Amino acid sequence: VQLVESGGGLVQPGESLRLSCAASGFTLGDYAVGWFRQAPGKEREGVARISSPGFISYAESVKGRFTISRDSAKNTLYLQMNSLQPEDTAVYYCNGWPPRDDYWGQGTQVTVSS
Repeated sequence: VQLVESGGGLVQPGESLRLSCAASGFTLGDYAVGWFRQAPGKEREGVARISSPGFISYAESVKGRFTISRDSAKNTLYLQMNSLQPEDTAVYYCNGWPPRDDYWGQGTQVTVSS
């Protein structure tokens, strides 16, 4: 199984980014999957989740600003992040939900700063 995150970058407050997670050896649509993030000095936290049938939930801190989606044909998970704030600065990862230790990838860095 390999999960490769991409799409991070440096943006200013209020701007948007779209993260991608390309999966191989793992069919995203067969399992609950999600996005996680880890900010400097903090524990990793769940941000958004999508179940196999497509039920979606978000952490309160990102509700209304982030949107998780899945493209089954491309076996890719996305996270559209709007109205980014400095507190969203973190390394973002995708994984199953609950996450598996052996599925963590390198993540993609998101930095929100003026």
